[in-house]
Amino acid sequence: MNFEIITTTERLEIVCEHARTKAAVMLDTEFVRTRTLYPKLGLIQLFDGDSLALIDPLEIDDLEPLWALLRDQSVTKVLHACGEDLEVFQHYAGCLPTPMIDTQVMAAFLGYGVSAGFGTLVNDFLGIELDKGEARTNWLARPLSAKQLDYAAADVFYLLPLYQKLSAQVEEKGWQDALVQECAALMLKRIKPVDPEKVYLDIKNAWQLEPKQLAVLQKVAKWRLLEARKRDLALNFIVKELHLWKLARYNIRSKAVMAKEGFDNMEIQRHANRLLKMVHDVDDMPPQQYPEKIVRLVDLAGYKQLVKRIKDEVAKVEKETGLAPEFLASKKQVNQLISWAWKKQRPDDDRPDMLKNWRKELFEARVLPLLDR
Repeated sequence: MNFEIITTTERLEIVCEHARTKAAVMLDTEFVRTRTLYPKLGLIQLFDGDSLALIDPLEIDDLEPLWALLRDQSVTKVLHACGEDLEVFQHYAGCLPTPMIDTQVMAAFLGYGVSAGFGTLVNDFLGIELDKGEARTNWLARPLSAKQLDYAAADVFYLLPLYQKLSAQVEEKGWQDALVQECAALMLKRIKPVDPEKVYLDIKNAWQLEPKQLAVLQKVAKWRLLEARKRDLALNFIVKELHLWKLARYNIRSKAVMAKEGFDNMEIQRHANRLLKMVHDVDDMPPQQYPEKIVRLVDLAGYKQLVKRIKDEVAKVEKETGLAPEFLASKKQVNQLISWAWKKQRPDDDRPDMLKNWRKELFEARVLPLLDR
């Protein structure tokens, strides 16, 4: 397995220009994220079938030739389990690799479920057992060892024959159009911006709070996200999620109570004044500006019975298609469907996953009649 380490923009441009003559290229990234909000990019692997490049972002100042390849609509970018790679590209390049095909999604259309590992698929389809011993390496360290470089190169070298074998089987089973739709939908979800005004809804047990308490939670959760973005620090390294909830739930108004409730010394020293001010600011808000109390689907009459009926339909589709139930309709997607029907008045421009793209034909006639209360 031969590869070239790319350390200059000039050489990167030549490699990427050649890659842009291909119908498809294999891509992967290696990164580190321990305390940061955003991943720290350590290596990018690119294989076009002729040459395998290990691109060093720590050495190259201008990665624009690679970003131009990502944007090139004539070249399909192939990745495996693309979620975090897409986050890397969105952060560093400001764009996503389009069009994109994910081999993990391809495997799902062949009955593998939603999280088939790369090593498992390479073993099953190519008969090769990969060494995954370097998976947890520090990709920001230099120099990288020969073993680390071989590990990184293997991730795209074997991706090409795997992609070719999966493609033939997906095509044979008639899922090619659905595959393209599913991968495009994955990317759409990745570029959907996070609304700072709504991040409080993701705080665990926010549903337990009353509207005034939610107003506090909304303020502090928004502040924490903006602070994390500004400092590139993971959310819980700003203030722990539980402590935001306690601040709102117990109407904490002093540093002494913060300490009693288990806030870290650093949280108190660095952020107490701002957090306590936000608690006091809510006192001046008119109640009509408070967020509405959160209504959980599980608390609505008939919810559990409806979930069971939907799952029964999913089981029937599973038997007809051979696709895993968690891929056809995950718990999140079932809840999205019910929320759309019961809480959002069924807007046609915001259809849930089960009622659009390839799933629509499988489920619309089956589940729509079940949603009426």
